[in-house]
Amino acid sequence: MPDHSEPARWIVLKFGGTSVSRRERWDTIGALAASRVDTGHRVLVVVSALSGVTNALGAIADGAPDAVERAEALIERHRAFAVELGLDPDAAVGARLDALRSLVADPRASTRTLDWQAELLAQGELLSSTLGAAYLRSRGLDFGWCDARDWLQAVGLPNQNDWTRRLSVACRREVAGDWRTRFDAQPGGMLLTQGFIARHEDGGTAVLGRGGSDTSAAYFGALLGAARVEIWTDVPGMFSANPREVPDARLLARLDYAEAQEICTTGARVLHPRAIKPCRDAGVPMAILDTARPELPGTRIDGDAATVPGVKAISRRDGVVLVSMETIGMWQQVGFLADVFDCFRRHGLSIDLIGSSETNVTVSLDPNENLVSTDVLARLSEDLARSCRLKVIAPCTAITLVGRGMRSLLHRLSDVWATFGRERVHLISQSSNDLNLTFVIDEADAGGLMRELHDELISSGAMPVREADVFGPRWSEIEGRLRRRPVPWWHGRRDELLALAAEGTPRYAYDPGTVRARARQLAAVEAVDRRFYAIKANPHPEILRLLVEEGFGLECVSAGELAHVFEALPGLDPARVLFTPSFAPVDEYAAAFGRGVTVTLDNVEALERWPEVFRGRALWLRVDLGRGEGHHEKVRTGGPASKFGLQVDRVEAFLAAARALDVRVTGLHAHLGSGVDTPDHWREVCDELGGIAERIGSIDTIDIGGGLPIPYREDDEPFDLEAWSVGLAEVKAAYPAYRLAIEPGRFLVAEAGVLLLAVTQVVEKGGIRRVGADAGINALMRPALYDAWHDIHNLSRPDGETVAFDVVGPICESSDVFGRQRPLPRDTAPGDVLLVADAGAYGMAMANTYNLRALPAETLLPETGE
Repeated sequence: MPDHSEPARWIVLKFGGTSVSRRERWDTIGALAASRVDTGHRVLVVVSALSGVTNALGAIADGAPDAVERAEALIERHRAFAVELGLDPDAAVGARLDALRSLVADPRASTRTLDWQAELLAQGELLSSTLGAAYLRSRGLDFGWCDARDWLQAVGLPNQNDWTRRLSVACRREVAGDWRTRFDAQPGGMLLTQGFIARHEDGGTAVLGRGGSDTSAAYFGALLGAARVEIWTDVPGMFSANPREVPDARLLARLDYAEAQEICTTGARVLHPRAIKPCRDAGVPMAILDTARPELPGTRIDGDAATVPGVKAISRRDGVVLVSMETIGMWQQVGFLADVFDCFRRHGLSIDLIGSSETNVTVSLDPNENLVSTDVLARLSEDLARSCRLKVIAPCTAITLVGRGMRSLLHRLSDVWATFGRERVHLISQSSNDLNLTFVIDEADAGGLMRELHDELISSGAMPVREADVFGPRWSEIEGRLRRRPVPWWHGRRDELLALAAEGTPRYAYDPGTVRARARQLAAVEAVDRRFYAIKANPHPEILRLLVEEGFGLECVSAGELAHVFEALPGLDPARVLFTPSFAPVDEYAAAFGRGVTVTLDNVEALERWPEVFRGRALWLRVDLGRGEGHHEKVRTGGPASKFGLQVDRVEAFLAAARALDVRVTGLHAHLGSGVDTPDHWREVCDELGGIAERIGSIDTIDIGGGLPIPYREDDEPFDLEAWSVGLAEVKAAYPAYRLAIEPGRFLVAEAGVLLLAVTQVVEKGGIRRVGADAGINALMRPALYDAWHDIHNLSRPDGETVAFDVVGPICESSDVFGRQRPLPRDTAPGDVLLVADAGAYGMAMANTYNLRALPAETLLPETGE
């Protein structure tokens, strides 16, 4: 039996404008409230105005000349909504609509006094809450209605001006007198009230300003000592990035108050940052939930969340203004900063980020919290010019990484630093509470950056998305647009692989059916005319034969690879072989021409030094488009730091040298890096090469390289081949005179290969469990070389409880680690067989005999015909 000795605890539910603007959403509100009552709680529902109403009232409050017409439109909208709810408009909200008309006609409207503005702005919430309560009662629910102004009391704060004391107020967060007793005594198992409004100190109306309804709910939750405050909105919760900009963003399932505060403050719009502190101080948990999808778990915010180091979110704020102040007079000058900051205060500007040096102080102004206008900046400049030289930089974008332990993560952020290194960074700021790291760049450079940075944070391990207590599903999964990778082929061939491992490990095993399937996927892309396989990924002779059989040519980068190709396929037409070396000896070029294959050159110096080797030849030209891309800095093959490709601004010099030797440039090639998962990358490369080809005039083939990614992690999405092919088709249509060539390697063979290892030892040291294997970086260098991820499984024990292990090898190097904190069966033991997945590319091809350990064996499995 329930204990009735104490009053039932309250749950506060807040619903925003989109959640109260449709009848079916009010049905949801009623059902949610009733379900909370069924758990033994009392419920307070806090609502915003109908969507768009506060903005319309704000225009009237600002003195719109057509105020009467705007008010009548609002009146008609609420009357129509009452009818939609099955209510009599006059009976339900007639008095409220009359009050709105009266306020528009009020004499105070001519001078727009602050008390009048507050009362006018409050009408939206009063109307929506009155309609909602009447509708819910009509549905048989025991709902009472109360005026929030009777319970929330505005309080003045130091340094507030008259405007903020009326139109952006704070409220008392402590219970006075018998406040709680009186609130508990209100009739109705459920109550409905307004967000955004409070009682001013003079007895009139005050409003809480931006995010006021969220903050009202938090105040009520704190005053009531509520079991929780639920913020119901039109998104499923907070995400690791803006999901509209980053489809791979993860739902943040649980956060502590401090992290949630930082995420909201630095750009997330789902919850106003002012709403968190009242609940944090009172120890009241919060939840952000989706009104349209109440079954989703949402985001929980409380003080009991486990401390998980790592970046939880990356956020973006546009429209940031930087003010840079420079003078040698500030060095060791007592009071200089005080004078500067006082100048900002006088102009009503709140400073956000600060960076300083011996002669410069740069600060940022967030437009969300400031009225940053040209006039304000001009007046500020006049004042500051008396003491320093001023430069205003705008518009800028502030990109912030939020999470606990940012300082300890800096070593994992090398790719992030490199990405920002390609942009102009005006300011870097690390918070003193070790919760955020912010980069301020030109707003024009921010496009597309969030997705790239989010991917880099995940791939580096800085964003621990595998922490299920913190990270939930992807946005694309929630929206039903997640593309899942097929079940890997080896799942159905476990017994066969275990038998193979019994013959000896380490051993690579390849499934030819997977290679064939990937080849046919690419063959189906109609925009591509010529397909070459980059044999450096995996030169196994049977794989070469299979791909040639599927219509692929072969791309080689050394004389040894050329010899290997013609040994494996002695009758291969040399026209199907592409030679793309880098800094090769001259005799390799001569040998390639002698074999009759297509040769690619990427520098003019070779023509000048060895003219007789190239005289009269036809060749392809590899250019550097000035940038590199890819999953790791060591696979980015473009830009000034890369050894590959001829700078675009030297193309004319190359052509002049070629004409002097009667060299015909018939192909144009560029490859900027590997593992790029943005389909538009190749479209852009193709488009740029098309423009260069038009200038050259002798080109017949454009080669956009390879680097197509594969889903290395079990939960990675496969590359969007459809979007890729659509983009290529668009460019092909713009440049129909050219054949389009590609030269993938990894995409064709990576998923086809697995590395089988035997467990040698299982050791615990300092709380870290380690599984040792009979091979390491001598068999698979990618993890050590590129920080690459490979899923690792215990093939001998497919089921059972798992714990985290570091998986290491026997090589005497600290980098001999396949993976850290990988889930493997708790009872993993020596003799078990480990499977390292997706190892068919750059595995055996890069294997070595370091420490004089033997090379792995290789086995091509029989093709199943599936």
